Amino acid sequence: MRHKALAAVVAALALIGLSAAPAQGITDGVPDGNGHPEVGLMVAFVDGAPAWRCSGTLISPTVYLTAGHCTSGADHVELWFDDDVRDAAVHGYPTTGEVSGTPHTHPEYDDAAFYLYDVGVVVLDQAVDLPRYGALPALDQLDALKTNKKAATFTAVGYGLQKSFPDAASWKDQAERLRMVSYPKLNQINTGFTGDGSLLLSNNAHTGGTCSGDSGGPNFLGSTKVIAGVTSFGLNSTCAGTGGVYRVDRADDLAFVMPFLD
Repeated sequence: MRHKALAAVVAALALIGLSAAPAQGITDGVPDGNGHPEVGLMVAFVDGAPAWRCSGTLISPTVYLTAGHCTSGADHVELWFDDDVRDAAVHGYPTTGEVSGTPHTHPEYDDAAFYLYDVGVVVLDQAVDLPRYGALPALDQLDALKTNKKAATFTAVGYGLQKSFPDAASWKDQAERLRMVSYPKLNQINTGFTGDGSLLLSNNAHTGGTCSGDSGGPNFLGSTKVIAGVTSFGLNSTCAGTGGVYRVDRADDLAFVMPFLD
């Protein structure tokens, strides 16, 4: 029943005159370098053509966790795990990744309400061997943060925009394909706005945050490899104020993801 509660997100947005939109990069962050080699850039293909890009995390040698709105409607995915994919010719971007994969989306995901069931995976055609991978949280693990919200910090990683401006000044957007990292703090959890399936994290010059192209990227719990949730939505076009994260610690999400790890 928890996703019924998430309808509160829709109602709250309507009341304050805002509309949530999929998160389209790390703002006020720093280059990640080799800090999170398990985080990669993906390009989704539709009918054989590259259509959009997102971020995500390897949680095993062949399973890449991302957002449902990143996999929905795609029939094929190309992925890169180099921290710097700015040189398109060298990296074969956007058509030829380091590895390919097949996308899968939570069976209850719906584009019309993307912030519900916003989780997807890509099953890689070949294994990517790393010393360690991202880890799924335990069932309902994040609920404990409600009583100590001020101490809750996260590590957000992704390849999206570093700067975003309103449409009239969009020519100033900074959209390099560079893996970036920031350290947002927890603003809301288990509230009437978030329901019990999302988080709102800070997005400002002090802590950094997420923006366009970070969709599906991990928000690690503190400095661990535990993925609290995937970057899901933003509340304005300049990626300021807060960023929405879809939690992956609920029973239906774990039930969807875990079989891919068998």
